[in-house]
Amino acid sequence: MNNLVLIALHLLVCIVLSPVSKADIVQGSTNHAIKMSSFNLSSQKWKNRVLLVFAPSVDNHTYQQQMQLLQEHNSGFADRDLVLVQVLATDESYANIEPIDESSAAELRERFGVDKENFRVILVGKDGGIKRSDPTPVQATAIFEEIDAMPMRQQEMQEH
Repeated sequence: MNNLVLIALHLLVCIVLSPVSKADIVQGSTNHAIKMSSFNLSSQKWKNRVLLVFAPSVDNHTYQQQMQLLQEHNSGFADRDLVLVQVLATDESYANIEPIDESSAAELRERFGVDKENFRVILVGKDGGIKRSDPTPVQATAIFEEIDAMPMRQQEMQEH
């Protein structure tokens, strides 16, 4: 897949909520300033669920499979307060398509014990706990079913 298709996939998976916190400016390799943000998982607690997709790069076949499985489910992400965070070993990590800095990505890798060369999908609940962890691509519907079975989600659905 070329980069334009991958960028389109990133855009398709975004939701309205912005999970990024304080913004920083870092120098890119071409001497252009690139806006990067830090991502703090604890800032999401009790607000959003977080779906972490760890992969070596956007060119990784398993990563591309996962992104294809998620691409048509934007409304499902928004309905479930679900933030997509793509943690890539290259300098291209994202939280809802917003670039996040390398230190945030490294912190997530360390916290969840995922090496740069490994693929993993981890669902973190609003309580900050790991709800599922998969070493292979997961259907969006399976993730949604898992979320919908959670007591907090059941309560959210009754309130709406």
